[in-house]
Amino acid sequence: MNHLSFTGRLGLVALALLELAGCDSTPRERQAAVRQELTKLDTAARASGRTLRRVGRQVARFDSANHARRAVPLDASRQKRVDQELLGSYASKVSTLTPATIAGAYGQLLRATRAHRATWQLRDWDYAQAAYQRLNAQLARVRLDLPAREEVRIRAWQAEFTALRASRTAKDLRTATKKP
Repeated sequence: MNHLSFTGRLGLVALALLELAGCDSTPRERQAAVRQELTKLDTAARASGRTLRRVGRQVARFDSANHARRAVPLDASRQKRVDQELLGSYASKVSTLTPATIAGAYGQLLRATRAHRATWQLRDWDYAQAAYQRLNAQLARVRLDLPAREEVRIRAWQAEFTALRASRTAKDLRTATKKP
């Protein structure tokens, strides 16, 4: 099947009409050619509609599953274990991090995230996101005393963490919307 877009097919119909108008054809021949092109266009539109409905249903299921997962509170003891894994020695003192120590905590979080992200399930990302949010809350408290060079490094790490998380979400969405 030819995978031209709807507007591309419409353009082909218009071209076919122009070509037919300039040649020695009868009105019946032109009518048959137009009818044939419109049938192809209609078939392509129906196929596109079916695809959009299928993908829409799959995305709705994906969103519903994510919403249900996020509605379940994180387990405090597991969060402590994940914090220790991701933040190392900074895990127990996030709320006391200073402008001199907060960059180290972000660096530790990103090193651990890079190392473990390939094996993480969606729930693991929820726990990592919670640790990241606590670091961001502490950053908001000490940011005014943070040297500019440290703030730039931290912003880069924040962007990387967000990109890694978004990459996983995009991968999961692609998997959820693959044609069965």
